[in-house]
Amino acid sequence: MLSDRIQVLSESMTIAITALAQQLKREGKDILGFSAGEPDFDTPHVIKDAAIKAIEEGFTKYTPVDGIIELKEAIVDKLARENDLHYTTDQVIASNGAKQSLFNLFQSVINPGDEVIIPAPYWVTYPEIAKYSGGIPVIIETDDKTAFKMTPDQLKNAITPKTKMLVLTSPSNPTGSVYTKEEIEEIGKVLEGTDILVASDEMYEKLVYHGTRFTAAASVSEDMFHRTVTINGLSKSVAMTGWRFGYCAAANKDLIKAMKKLQSQSTSNVNSITQIAAIKGLDGSADADIEMMRQAFEARCDEATSLFNSVSGLSVVKPKGAFYLFVNHKEIEPDSMKFAKSLLENSGVAVVPGAGFGSDGYFRFSFATDIDTIREGVRRIESFIENYDKR
Repeated sequence: MLSDRIQVLSESMTIAITALAQQLKREGKDILGFSAGEPDFDTPHVIKDAAIKAIEEGFTKYTPVDGIIELKEAIVDKLARENDLHYTTDQVIASNGAKQSLFNLFQSVINPGDEVIIPAPYWVTYPEIAKYSGGIPVIIETDDKTAFKMTPDQLKNAITPKTKMLVLTSPSNPTGSVYTKEEIEEIGKVLEGTDILVASDEMYEKLVYHGTRFTAAASVSEDMFHRTVTINGLSKSVAMTGWRFGYCAAANKDLIKAMKKLQSQSTSNVNSITQIAAIKGLDGSADADIEMMRQAFEARCDEATSLFNSVSGLSVVKPKGAFYLFVNHKEIEPDSMKFAKSLLENSGVAVVPGAGFGSDGYFRFSFATDIDTIREGVRRIESFIENYDKR
């Protein structure tokens, strides 16, 4: 009964671990959750106030599929002001979260047999939507030695006549790695003379630490500007996960039109109230709130990294951005699903197995929670490891 395309999708390991954690909680177990990719802060008041006003003024009707003009102008202004990227309103589209932006992009450009280069560790959704679109994920493996960043030579060796797209994520989920301007320039040089698109996922751009500078992929050269599709949103930096707002920008207007056409036949417009609220998240009104959250995450990052690197058998590269640690536990147990499942069942700590991100022997630990919870979580993990039995 089910279609072939739906059966190529795999169940998310994040969802599997979350479901097990919820079951154990229902059974009365004390569970500490570090699996969620969600800020623990509330949405800033300036954004909520704009939404309340929109509701009270009756802004509750359908809007244009790609977003109201005021929202699109705010996106264009943000990209110019903060990223030195200059688009027009017909080169951007608002979607129901960055995930829909990515889905629309893949569905609009990938044909059966097209290859999509994806560096690992990767966000769990990338290879799945590539497969759903008929594409073939080509995985480039990275590890701690390169801070989980793909090298130009690795990219060069992965390109074939069938390569259609490269997925670039900076800052990275799950590793927190951030590509420098120079590294993106080198990637761009490898792509020169090809028709390969770059899907640049920049969702965590505001969450960078220790003097790290974020560079938008499309900003490093004219060539990269024309081949790059920028994906972004407000879920992480402005704590708007449940509002479901993402956006996409591309120099190719026909591509934006195609994505709009697909969206018109699926979800249509983003929630009208969210659109009004998102303007405040884009125009600088919430910058002080963003900086407050960034500083808190940076402090947690330092503490959590130090704690994990003091645990025998574990190691972690300090992330430059996002709010995750990608912890190496290969010395203890190479099977990340086995490790995470046992950790949850025996110590009440929920983390995400690295295998779900294409890198076994690691787990993702979200530090988007308070310091005391982080300390208790690492304490439980250390105790679990001291008593771990591989049999």
